[in-house]
Amino acid sequence: MEDSFEHALRIRSYEVDCTGSVKPAALFNFLQDAAVSHVKQLGLSVSDLRKMNLTWVISRFHLRLFHYLRSNARITVRTWPSTCEGFFSCREYEILDDAGTVIALATSSWAAVNLDSRRPVRLKDHLPDFPLRPERAIEDSFPSLPAPCTIDHEQRFRVRRSDLDINCHVNHAVYVDWMVETVPAHITAGYRLAEIEVGFRGEALYGDKLVCRCGIVSVTPEYVQCTHQLVNEANGKELTRFRSVWRPLTIAGGETGGGNVG
Repeated sequence: MEDSFEHALRIRSYEVDCTGSVKPAALFNFLQDAAVSHVKQLGLSVSDLRKMNLTWVISRFHLRLFHYLRSNARITVRTWPSTCEGFFSCREYEILDDAGTVIALATSSWAAVNLDSRRPVRLKDHLPDFPLRPERAIEDSFPSLPAPCTIDHEQRFRVRRSDLDINCHVNHAVYVDWMVETVPAHITAGYRLAEIEVGFRGEALYGDKLVCRCGIVSVTPEYVQCTHQLVNEANGKELTRFRSVWRPLTIAGGETGGGNVG
């Protein structure tokens, strides 16, 4: 079994936004596709886990973007599991362009959940051993993300059938789409997403009515930082927290830098 996996693809026209740059949610889908292909090789796909009455759910995600690519660009996604401790396994990602330059890095934390109790299980007690590559793409211990202190913008969404994944709850890339949609227009017009952290706290199901909130934390010439929160409108349950960093568009080409802030 290979401790890492590479997936080559081309960015298609419907995966870019009105500026011609790849959509953030599309990047999350690229990472998801690579991870799914790798766990199939490892015998740990959702289908494999369901035979044990389990499934994979994501707990945390942290993505840094150094460059945006445009339609028809060719990229390679490299992914590997780095840790398997207690209830969680970390999975790492690199996105490279066709010249081999790293354009994005990401790390994530996953749990195997019992389908009846919806509670995580200890991985080493329930899953076969799988190869690890103990190298983090981003060093992150996944501390709790803050909720917005102030609300500068909010938007309501209703979960559609097309938002659901194989576990019959909202796919994590859809959450990213909603987060971006809730950022005030004056930011998205002059800035581009450079970093996002996501902390998943609950499921959103078909028909749920949700509110996504955005608070602007800081604005400098170098970046804008926001915190976000997604809640179930009916019961007030918090489903997701986000932290996002936005870099100004450059005059030439509209490409942005990445890097950690804060």
